[in-house]
Amino acid sequence: MDRFQHPVISRRTFFAALTAILVPIAVACTSLIARAQDDPLPSWNDGVAKKAIVEFVEATTKEGGATFVPAEQRVATFDQDGTLWVEHPMYSQVIYCLDRVPDLVKAKPELKDVEPFKTVLTGDREAIAKLPMHELEKLLAATLTGMTTDEFNAEAAKWTAAAKDPRWKRPYTELTYQPMQEVLRYLRANGYKTYIVTGGGQDFVRVYSEATYGIPPEQVVGTAGSTTYSYGEDGKPILTKEPKLLLNDNNAGKPEGIHLMIGRRPVAAFGNSTGDREMLEYTMAGDGARLAMLLLHDDAEREYAYGPAQGLPDTKVGAFPQELYDEAMKDGWIVISMKKDWKRIFDFE
Repeated sequence: MDRFQHPVISRRTFFAALTAILVPIAVACTSLIARAQDDPLPSWNDGVAKKAIVEFVEATTKEGGATFVPAEQRVATFDQDGTLWVEHPMYSQVIYCLDRVPDLVKAKPELKDVEPFKTVLTGDREAIAKLPMHELEKLLAATLTGMTTDEFNAEAAKWTAAAKDPRWKRPYTELTYQPMQEVLRYLRANGYKTYIVTGGGQDFVRVYSEATYGIPPEQVVGTAGSTTYSYGEDGKPILTKEPKLLLNDNNAGKPEGIHLMIGRRPVAAFGNSTGDREMLEYTMAGDGARLAMLLLHDDAEREYAYGPAQGLPDTKVGAFPQELYDEAMKDGWIVISMKKDWKRIFDFE
């Protein structure tokens, strides 16, 4: 045969060879896809935490089982800051309030020489962090009240669409934890209603909760202020946000808010700090199968590391002290290690 002449291969031989190559590949791919579909929590490493979630869902949704929970009682509550999305180095809503100060001072120039607005206008974050609580309360009242609920919603929506975290250069609403998003979807796929129960402002979180977490505004329980009913210049009814606190949805305020807004004790609760302790205690005090989980931020490289539980750095934002860790160990709560239990943290990784 000429060295430049190609051998002749029949169509039958060609397709037989092609089939021999492609069929095993297709079978392997199908197997991989099936395994991926069978795993409701693909961003979780196999371990105690992932196993606890899966076993809890299976136990509470198996009809006829001893730990079956009727669909109407399937309530799961989630803290937001530090549990569903990044809370360091500062809560997103606090950043929103700080960003609102220049516009506020422009509308009310007399505030530029008044504390805490004077300090905030300097942009010195260290000085801002040292402001006493009563000054911060002035700031929150000035930036979160005094406008109609529609005006507030529009301003908050505008900010969340444009503001970006300085570290990741992404909108704050993209800094949600992919493993927790999977838990939310997994629970809902099994008949659970998922609620956000947060110390953050209820109105603020409701602006983006549905688009960000798939949780509608009526399933957000947060720190709430009063509103006043009146009529606008066009004669239409309006609600105006007032600087009067109705519910401080933190610590003991969380179970109080759950009772007030949901009316059912959760079957599962997720948190990450001392502000969530009472919510988890309240959840676990019910009968039947229960799940309480705390997220420990111990991954300084991929996110942040703070505690001070387990020797991690101390913090004023989302503190998880050793006392809380010990309570979790004693009472059978599951502590999620961000470093060990999560394959990835964000969807964009």
